[in-house]
Amino acid sequence: MRFDDKTIRLRSQVYEPDYIIVQDSTLIKDVNVFMGVKKGGIVIINTEKALDYKVPEGVRVITIDATSIALKVIGLPITNTSLMGAFAAATGEIKFAALENALHHRFPKELAEKNIIAARQAFDTVKRAA
Repeated sequence: MRFDDKTIRLRSQVYEPDYIIVQDSTLIKDVNVFMGVKKGGIVIINTEKALDYKVPEGVRVITIDATSIALKVIGLPITNTSLMGAFAAATGEIKFAALENALHHRFPKELAEKNIIAARQAFDTVKRAA
């Protein structure tokens, strides 16, 4: 995913990302998810397990159990909004109010509220750990 203030039409792979979000931590044993991440970059990993990965120097890794948050709050193992809350807290690239507004526009009221709660829990978890 790419972020910018203007439309991005580029569709190629990102070879030197600033940020990486790993939704499925089981991929790490088969794929080097850290490849190319810039020094000073942040990798957010959805996992309940302790960190035991070889992390490149200068890269910050944040682990969060986004699946448990989603199951508890939304009732489904859909981690997108929990991970976006974690991303907002870790990077400051997205203000929580903007994420909340987007969720209000994307989902019907009750589902929006559940997703906002899940995102907020992840956001607060990452902020407390910082």
